[in-house]
Amino acid sequence: TDSGFAILPSTNFANCPQADLLCVPGGFGTRDVIQDEATLQFLRDQATEAQYLTSVCTGSLALGAAGLLQGKQATCHWAYTSLLAKFGATHEKARVVKDGNIITAGGVTSGIDFALTVVAEIAGQELAESIQLSLEYDPHPPFNSGHPDVADPALLALLHEQVYGKTVQNLA
Repeated sequence: TDSGFAILPSTNFANCPQADLLCVPGGFGTRDVIQDEATLQFLRDQATEAQYLTSVCTGSLALGAAGLLQGKQATCHWAYTSLLAKFGATHEKARVVKDGNIITAGGVTSGIDFALTVVAEIAGQELAESIQLSLEYDPHPPFNSGHPDVADPALLALLHEQVYGKTVQNLA
């Protein structure tokens, strides 16, 4: 990050203990991840015993590339939802989708909804609600353009042309 915070690995795939909850983040590095067999095998291996398999943004594409979304409902960032079908998943239009022990979230801001959903699943709704209140998470965006269904079509076309269209082609 740009603020000095870092998450550094303390193990490797071979020595990693079994995770109870596996969370795959998304971002522009997803293309490399979905083509890396060692990472995909790690996800498959962890999935056999993990209580929850989760992802935010395009992390669901990594779960899909590992074969873990076959026949499942899932979501990811809106610009990449069409790619879920390539991995046997069905896109559900929602900020957070739970299908069995798999929980997927849309773009980065839906990560807060995702986190609260996971906390409620693991520790109960009361704790999740108390966290929501402590964060003062009561979103009221200043504009109504946070999803393709409501955004100005010209803005949507611009983003597809300049940013997401090229990225989707690179992932496909």
